[in-house]
Amino acid sequence: MALPPRRDLDPELRRRLLLEARTPWRGLRWALWFALLASAGVGLATMALRLSSGSEVASTDLLIQTLAVLVCGGLLWWDRNREVGDGPPGDP
Repeated sequence: MALPPRRDLDPELRRRLLLEARTPWRGLRWALWFALLASAGVGLATMALRLSSGSEVASTDLLIQTLAVLVCGGLLWWDRNREVGDGPPGDP
């Protein structure tokens, strides 16, 4: 049997708790996405510098690093804070 919701909880605290319940571990995920994005960015910058100095860089390696930057950036963008009603259909 479920207990009735308590109405004496601060509305801002309730909103934050409900957001955390919908998206658990957001801070940890953001740290992971950012670390992966930084790693991919450093790799891409290194390859770009080697390419600009005249060294040979395999095009597949450059493509992989570019895709890694795009994917990690996309994960950061997709996992951003969204206001209520701004998410995909079916989200409150």
